Amino acid sequence: MLPDIIESLGLTDPWTYLAIFLCASLLMLWRLEAMLDHGLEGTALGTLIMPYCSGLGNLLFVFILIPRGGAAREVLTNCLVNNVTNLTLLLGLPSVLWGLQVMPAGGGKSSASKGGKAAPKAKAKSSGRGGGAAATGAQINRLSLLLTLTAVLFFTGATWLLAQDGQLSRTDGLLLIGLFLFWQSFQVYDVMKHNVQRKISFGVMFYVDALLVLVSAWGLYESIDWLVAWISAQKGGFVSADNLGWLSGWLMVLPNALLALYWGWKRRADVVYASQVGDGHICIPLCLGLFAVLVPAAVPAAFSGGLLLLLGAVGIHTFCLLVFGGLPRWAGGVLLAAYGWFVWDGLLS
Repeated sequence: MLPDIIESLGLTDPWTYLAIFLCASLLMLWRLEAMLDHGLEGTALGTLIMPYCSGLGNLLFVFILIPRGGAAREVLTNCLVNNVTNLTLLLGLPSVLWGLQVMPAGGGKSSASKGGKAAPKAKAKSSGRGGGAAATGAQINRLSLLLTLTAVLFFTGATWLLAQDGQLSRTDGLLLIGLFLFWQSFQVYDVMKHNVQRKISFGVMFYVDALLVLVSAWGLYESIDWLVAWISAQKGGFVSADNLGWLSGWLMVLPNALLALYWGWKRRADVVYASQVGDGHICIPLCLGLFAVLVPAAVPAAFSGGLLLLLGAVGIHTFCLLVFGGLPRWAGGVLLAAYGWFVWDGLLS
């Protein structure tokens, strides 16, 4: 067992397990990206596999907390903090720093049409084809993001409606899980159709990477289990059992934060968006649904307000993608302000 090995080395410390959590998360995401080179199509990675792995910590948190008799409030807070952080802070900050432009500037026009001189005919024609292909790819990315945001809108809206009676029952949980599986069935169909058309086969390295992903998942489980036990044992101060939901929610988004900042710096707005929006599907509705089925939960007073904030963030992203082709810096600032209000209202008010 990993904890026994760490204890024998005299490294039993929260920072040790935090480092294990981050290393396991980054190893998992790195090898998942490598699967693109070993036969895994990009849509499958972005819509089927990456969300499960980036959201695996939240799923493990549910199953770790139930045997400990953890309060439902902590799981609900964990899921809400995860999704609100993804759609406000982790998209707003890269937008403010570098801009998040999914559609290319100029709508994919060739450089010849923007310059004062006319380029040679053959070169201009070639540039036009390249610009057109880039614009088409950006349009497909935007449509994919809009579809994913629509799913977030339905998931969040359904959860808000089900929580209006003050609890999430087993029936509510089954409905949320059913919505999630219905959405995933469309993604599975799309991937299977693509694989049949392209006659994709997996090489040896694909299975090596899959094994490394499983090892990373084991590291995640062990580190989260130890950190939850350690935080639960703390009785005073901010880092304590009273704030387990907030602290665990922030912990789970750390790998996503690194992804958002890295790909934002690389000016890959499509990757930044996909990594944050897709991850939210695991928390709401899957994690909430699973927990409600196993342990029917009373809904905290602030939960509905957080869901409304999520719906507002989805509306901002949808509007900006449709009108501006991305998230302008001013909209990123609005999202950062909204996240500040969310933290203040949940922790300081």
